[in-house]
Amino acid sequence: MVFTAHLTGFAQDGLPTARHAAYYAARAAGGAELVITEEQSVCPDDRPYEKLVRGHDPAVVPGYRAITDAVHAHGARILAQLNHNGPQSSGMYSREPVRGPSAVPDPMFREVPVAMMKKDLDDVTAGFALVTKHCVAGGFDGVEIQASQASLLRCFLSPATNRRTDRYGGPLENRARLLLRVVAAVREELGERTLGVRIAAGEGIEDGTTLDDAVALARMLEATGQVDLINTTVGVATASLHLVEPSMHTPHGYAGPASAAIRGAVRIPVIATGRFTEPAHVERAVAEGLGDLIGVARGQIASPDFATTRTRACVGCNQECVGRVGLNRPIACAVNPRAGREAEPLPAPGIPKRVVVVGGGPGGLRAAATAAARGHRVTLFERSPQLGGALALAASAPGRGELASVVRDLEAECRAAGVDIRTGVTITARQTDLAEADVVVLATGARPSPRPGTVDVRDVLDGRSSPAGRVLVVDELGTADATSVAELLAARGCGVEIVTPAMVVGQDLGLTLDREGFRRRAHAAGIRLGTDLVLTGVDGGLARLLHHPTGRIEEREVDAVVCAAPGEPRDGLWVALRDRPGVHRVGDCLAPRRMDAAIRDGERVAVNL
Repeated sequence: MVFTAHLTGFAQDGLPTARHAAYYAARAAGGAELVITEEQSVCPDDRPYEKLVRGHDPAVVPGYRAITDAVHAHGARILAQLNHNGPQSSGMYSREPVRGPSAVPDPMFREVPVAMMKKDLDDVTAGFALVTKHCVAGGFDGVEIQASQASLLRCFLSPATNRRTDRYGGPLENRARLLLRVVAAVREELGERTLGVRIAAGEGIEDGTTLDDAVALARMLEATGQVDLINTTVGVATASLHLVEPSMHTPHGYAGPASAAIRGAVRIPVIATGRFTEPAHVERAVAEGLGDLIGVARGQIASPDFATTRTRACVGCNQECVGRVGLNRPIACAVNPRAGREAEPLPAPGIPKRVVVVGGGPGGLRAAATAAARGHRVTLFERSPQLGGALALAASAPGRGELASVVRDLEAECRAAGVDIRTGVTITARQTDLAEADVVVLATGARPSPRPGTVDVRDVLDGRSSPAGRVLVVDELGTADATSVAELLAARGCGVEIVTPAMVVGQDLGLTLDREGFRRRAHAAGIRLGTDLVLTGVDGGLARLLHHPTGRIEEREVDAVVCAAPGEPRDGLWVALRDRPGVHRVGDCLAPRRMDAAIRDGERVAVNL
């Protein structure tokens, strides 16, 4: 089991921190045999984002030692990933042009790089060697060279970005020349320590590297006699990023055939990756020969004990891992509120209390499980026959079924901690159970607030409304609420159009890497998309829309209008109890937000009891 490299956003002033050490150590303690850190920058001019670790600065060595000591204490090995982002970087911080094999701009950063000369190639090679020296001094068991995803070395390997006509361009053996130089320089500094290389097993872009190229490259690397380990991925960190960090719409083990092809071509160990979210997926991947080692990043972010007991499953929501890092914030996890905060000590448990939780959605379940695990006597009441609240309903939408595992995992935690769960019970302010409780946690959720003439997306999901014919879906949230219901209705034969006041339908799907997949599915299903449009009213079968940039009024003949709009807190109990000490609100009852916010609220209240 390998905890593969990914960005964390923990660095301060370009240096590793105690957060890094605690974060990696928690996964080693949970059973990961090998930990690979996030990228360490090898050259001062390469700084694509603010919180990059400057591996070229000798000041990193004490931080490296703290990380490696923390991981080694749990018997695991640790490699540092080394990288130069090349054209997939930015001049925002360095105030210098970016460098690349050719003057081909990256589709995300859009900066035209300077085509590298001999001195540039020498500088980069020396940079990899220097950072390797720092890693050896810092106690690492080896390094991994990043030649995939966002990488200068990948750009040299790819015909899409390498248009050189010298000895570093043209056939693959020339395009691989810089990588092989780097391998040799790194090996000289490493001695007998482990040297891994991560390669792109197919970029998924026009004129990009193919799986055949990756297989041939793996053979070249093995032939050097200097590489101990090959790691794999598919996609690149711009045009096909949705393949690198796929959402829950992507099948488990989707990248397995690529790693299996590489493993079949070489004798050195190969790491397979590809959205393995359950231990059973890992066992199957090994049995099927996809890899000698299995890389799991998000699964171990969600559950540091993935390799042993797997407390909670990653659901591929990408809200707090990919989404937060993309916003230049430290990494977190929607289902694991402790992810990224391992270095923060928890308050000591207080005097055991009688705790009543009202509401069995994610916030209430999290509060109940954590409070019970910390020694409190907890009873949870849920008015519905089933647990899960709005999250269970969301899991019924197309492609969102994995959300149900969040509810199952939380319920399992509650039962293991001894929570008394009572479903089908409606609690009022005069209930004896509330009067006898020391603490009351209200997790009563939110109610839909549809406009006149419309129905809420939740009414469609739970079957209270069954729109037919021409359906207009209004997206005021930017999340999967509108898009998933639109797909559901299109599959039922409705003619569907989604409109939004924003510039993009499903605006937040870009952060979670769901947008590309949705756009393809919407096109295939005939779903029309309209932007910059505000619903101003529905009169019979006519919906009126304001195109707000121009003030133009548009009309749609419709049979139904379905809204994905902010809900209203269901806070009747709060109003009745708010003057009583020891009453707390969590989740949508406090403020309607996403699943991750409700879980954080529940955890925060419970650890401070």
